[in-house]
Amino acid sequence: MNLPAAVRSLVRSTPTIAPVPHRALLAVTGSQVQEFLSGIIASNVPPSQDCHFYTAFLHAQARRLVFAGRVLYDAFVHSYTSPEGKKGYVLEYDSRSSEAPSLLTMLKRYVLRSKVRLRDVSSEYDIWAAWGSEREKSWETEREWANSRSGVAEPMWTHGEGSLWPWGIEAGAIQDRRAVGMGHRLLVRKGDRASQSSTHDRATEHDYHIHRILHGVPEGNTDIVPMHSFPMDSNLDLMGALDFRKGCYVGQELTVRTYHTGIIRKRIFPVHIQPVVATATPSPPSQFTPDIDIRAVNKDSPTEGSPKVRQRGSGKLLSSTHGVGLALLRLEHVAAVEENRASLEFELPSEDGSSSSKWAVNPWRPDWWPTFSMDQK
Repeated sequence: MNLPAAVRSLVRSTPTIAPVPHRALLAVTGSQVQEFLSGIIASNVPPSQDCHFYTAFLHAQARRLVFAGRVLYDAFVHSYTSPEGKKGYVLEYDSRSSEAPSLLTMLKRYVLRSKVRLRDVSSEYDIWAAWGSEREKSWETEREWANSRSGVAEPMWTHGEGSLWPWGIEAGAIQDRRAVGMGHRLLVRKGDRASQSSTHDRATEHDYHIHRILHGVPEGNTDIVPMHSFPMDSNLDLMGALDFRKGCYVGQELTVRTYHTGIIRKRIFPVHIQPVVATATPSPPSQFTPDIDIRAVNKDSPTEGSPKVRQRGSGKLLSSTHGVGLALLRLEHVAAVEENRASLEFELPSEDGSSSSKWAVNPWRPDWWPTFSMDQK
């Protein structure tokens, strides 16, 4: 993994397993479960119910057009067999409250006469993440991409040995293909130990938080803000949650129109956060408050006539911890930083409001990302 030198010490070098917090689980079973989900989610439902996958629920187009096509939930879909032997799926998504409607309530509106059953199983299972083992090398392959003129990029999966489906078919274990190196996503019955516990070092949810930030993976409603985030701005295309060729589904119109005729101007980047003036600023807090505005600051042009960054819009700091984080940034601003024409900063007021400190935000491109133009104006 190609990381800035300042953050390499945060990488765990041994096989690791850690709990994933704030996850709700909803079982969907029944003879029409695949048809039911296909009309609601933004990715294709695989033909075999043994296959896991990753997807997104988008806002409908009707009435409140201001929210049309924006993300409600990003979700893992675990293949599942109920205690009665019925095949279906467990939807795994962020359990924290937000502006989005309850997923269970929303799905109930779409059931109508479909032969499906919905049941909250959050009290029956836990979610764990495991990464760093040699086993992952058998299925984790270098990414190949299908790029569009709009800046959308879709992974074109090449299958590693032992698996015919990129997200895996092993019961209770998703191959997490959102980024190279993310490892496995485990559905474990409460009270049981994950099978990897004997071969992996047990870590904390904080360690998982750092792990996904270093890999550039947004997750849940802090990073992908419900009712406000666009799917491609949130990298859901890069992470394999969207299919631009499937039939109708809720929220499709704006997503497909952007793919064909729009331009992607923002992306979520992993960032290193440090004081602008190191000698005058204390160490960074354990985490910054999400939704802080990040602004681009022009530097003195190294050569006469170099273009200056247009002062429009701002970035947003999302998840952060111990000097690293994820931030939604304009591509033209990141391009200016890479060309040393600008810097990215935010101000943090002191607790009593009498002063403020300035912090530099230094983005980097994960090495698993495709090559795309950064100067989208």
